Amino acid sequence: MSIRAQTISAKEAAELIENNTGLITSGFVGNGFPEFLVIEIERRFLETGEPKNLDLFFVAGQGDGKEKGLNHFGHEGMIKFVLGAHFGLVPKITRLITEEKVEAYALPQGVISHLIRAASGNKPGIFTRVGLGTFVDPRNSAGALNSISKEKFVELKTIDGEEYLFYRTRPYKRIKVALIRGTTADIYGNITMEKEADTLETLSIATLTKNNGGIVIAQVQRIAKAGTLHPQMVRIPGQLVDYIVVSPEEYHWQTFSEKYNPAYSGEIKIPESVFPKINLNARKIIGRRAALELKKGAVINVGIGMPEYVAAVAGEEGIFDQLIFTVEAGTIGGVPAGGLSFGAAYNPWAIIDQPYQFDFYHGGGLDIAFLGMAEVDEEGNVNVSKFGSKLPGPGGFIDISQNARKVVFCGMMTVGAEIAIKEGKLKIIKEGKKRKFIKKVQHVTFSGKYAKKFGQEILYVTERAVFRLGDKGLELIEYAPGVDIERDVLSVMDFEPIIKDPKEMPEFIFSDGLMGLKKRFISEHVNQQTNDNKRT
Repeated sequence: MSIRAQTISAKEAAELIENNTGLITSGFVGNGFPEFLVIEIERRFLETGEPKNLDLFFVAGQGDGKEKGLNHFGHEGMIKFVLGAHFGLVPKITRLITEEKVEAYALPQGVISHLIRAASGNKPGIFTRVGLGTFVDPRNSAGALNSISKEKFVELKTIDGEEYLFYRTRPYKRIKVALIRGTTADIYGNITMEKEADTLETLSIATLTKNNGGIVIAQVQRIAKAGTLHPQMVRIPGQLVDYIVVSPEEYHWQTFSEKYNPAYSGEIKIPESVFPKINLNARKIIGRRAALELKKGAVINVGIGMPEYVAAVAGEEGIFDQLIFTVEAGTIGGVPAGGLSFGAAYNPWAIIDQPYQFDFYHGGGLDIAFLGMAEVDEEGNVNVSKFGSKLPGPGGFIDISQNARKVVFCGMMTVGAEIAIKEGKLKIIKEGKKRKFIKKVQHVTFSGKYAKKFGQEILYVTERAVFRLGDKGLELIEYAPGVDIERDVLSVMDFEPIIKDPKEMPEFIFSDGLMGLKKRFISEHVNQQTNDNKRT
């Protein structure tokens, strides 16, 4: 057997990338991102002006919001086209987009992961309902992020009387270079990922690039002797890898915030008691009220930011073992990590490739999803993808929100509001400067119309009020103790919600101490067993 992969330096790898080529990177925030390779590509560009006019492809957001990740490509002339799902962590690229210096497109994260897998098998595209009624629907902007982006990758189709979107794999045929990451490689190019937090869509990326006639460059931590890697541990087979680059430790952190956490990779399990407790504040109130929607045995997705507090509350209440948390990156079970480690999970039960996680999501496998909300309008539409000059993109938000059986959107009523909590009551000390509940959202990332059509249960939880999406729009169903509905809720909304008989939110949400979710789960289990015994 001949050696199938060459071990080269990062500098040599950077010199392999030609001008005007298509390039794709693996990664989720910092998980699985080949930082060492990309640093060297940026250095070459700054010194020589090459490679230039690249077409850049990626799936999840890959960056730290400052300098790392895809920010290394954020130089004028370095890229001319970009297609991905989330841009919030790559401000250097979003600047190029808003200044209309690059063509740019954002599609749902799960759809992109499936497109890469489909393109690797030479399929023309995929049919799905994901994206209907949102900004990626061709009746809206078809995912284009600025006025110079004219290509159409999405078409509206009707099959058996039902609307679908057809996403074309055509742009992915441009990809000729893949930059991926693993832990260990042998001299034949076989790669394992034993210290990675996620496996992502790395196999699909490598397969696609090789089938396009391109080259695959893998960043790893170490080289092993041929034949010493266990075949069941190999995630990328050697025939898909052309070049191997061994990275110094400082450029191969497990995530962008942690060098290595063995609880992410399954090397050890850490006790839940080590997770920090959170003081009672507005965010925790939202997390506590949202957590009341949890059911024993539920399969859950928790988004980044405000929804992370739902997981924190579940930890405090001691009910992690009664729930199945999942993250779109591919983790199942355990506790989702936050911040720049988002995508990883402490103590995961399993880590699967991202396209398969989205198979589960698209098929309706999620019982409940907790997601953020930047803007909400009177039709129940939610925007998290574009507001003002900010251009975060949808990430996996569309895939998850359109297919979960129940969705709980979490967010403050206004931006920057200051509150006080005393004796089980909430008081608004200073109102926020920007309203979140507006007449019409700037970008439709979640469509209230389509949620109603397919019978989803939708809630919007804030620190002072809870709304439900009904047939005629948003209905106010709960308000916080101490809150005046007219003064503290209606006066900071640009539309009038439906008001029938709103209830006061439970006072224990606004008090220190546990809410008793563990006891409630035990009670529900006992009642279920009793009912089962009666039926038998």
